[in-house]
Amino acid sequence: GKRAPVQEMEQAEIEVTENKSESGACFPPTFSVSEIKNKQRRHAMFLKLKEEKRKQKLELKKKKKKERKALGDQAPPKEVPKTIENQRIYDETTVNPEDEEVAFDEGTDEFSAYFNRLTNPKVLITTSDRPRGRTVRFCEQLATMIPHAHVYYRRGLALKRVIPQCISRGFTYLMVINEDRKVPNGLVLCHLPDGPTAHFKVSSVRLRKEMKRRGKDPTEHVPEVILNNFTTRLGHSIGRMFAALFPHDPQFVGRQVATFHNQRDFIFFRFHRYIFKNEKKVGIQELGPRFTLKLRSLQKGTFDSKFGEYEWVHKRHEMDSSRRKFHL
Repeated sequence: GKRAPVQEMEQAEIEVTENKSESGACFPPTFSVSEIKNKQRRHAMFLKLKEEKRKQKLELKKKKKKERKALGDQAPPKEVPKTIENQRIYDETTVNPEDEEVAFDEGTDEFSAYFNRLTNPKVLITTSDRPRGRTVRFCEQLATMIPHAHVYYRRGLALKRVIPQCISRGFTYLMVINEDRKVPNGLVLCHLPDGPTAHFKVSSVRLRKEMKRRGKDPTEHVPEVILNNFTTRLGHSIGRMFAALFPHDPQFVGRQVATFHNQRDFIFFRFHRYIFKNEKKVGIQELGPRFTLKLRSLQKGTFDSKFGEYEWVHKRHEMDSSRRKFHL
């Protein structure tokens, strides 16, 4: 009967230490939450510290706002947050639109006939050998989006033999969709008759059926084309390549727009329709498909995997492989 008070005292001590630990009073300043062995208490402590941190941040924000209001026009300018884009290492090949050398190059490159309105785009879309359902549907949806595009199934024919047939039938582009484990994973875009040929990795493909809140299927109107952030010499070449896929004069009646948005060398493709709600308000409705491209190589001339001369190849382990260095 004499032991009971001792046990009660021990119990009380445990409760006191628990209360202290929860308030954080008994922890030394160098204490880390990961030192708590009990998983539940560790998690509770972590949430508590997180909440405290959030409150401190909020207080600081309110204080700064108050100071800015008090200072009025004398308030210092707001700090610009650091992003990977604005920390980008300057690329010496960044193009100045008024550069005479650039203007001359563009006047004589492989796409000059298109930009001088001497040719109209005509695109042949094909696949790797024996494509599966999803790749086939992807090709069909690309064909409804790009005017004057035709889908053709390879049936084991080598690209070297397909290209001369395309040229003789007046096609200006050959687009090949490759797949891996039934998923589209590669795109070869070959400008005819003289090249160049670009090879892209394809990811994040979303077909129309897989998209929420999509609009009705696209109409046959020629869409507008928006090219964002293609700033370097290589980026300009790729941008011109995408532009030459679509006919010159967009039919604004169709309210359709195809966007190629380059961000950190990933090219995001989206296809939208404008919805005019009234004279001032406009909304956009995605029609699909959507996908992301990453340039793997740019080759001079038409597709030639053996003897082709490469203008640019993506090196996976470059010496200056920095997160802030981009090529497009």
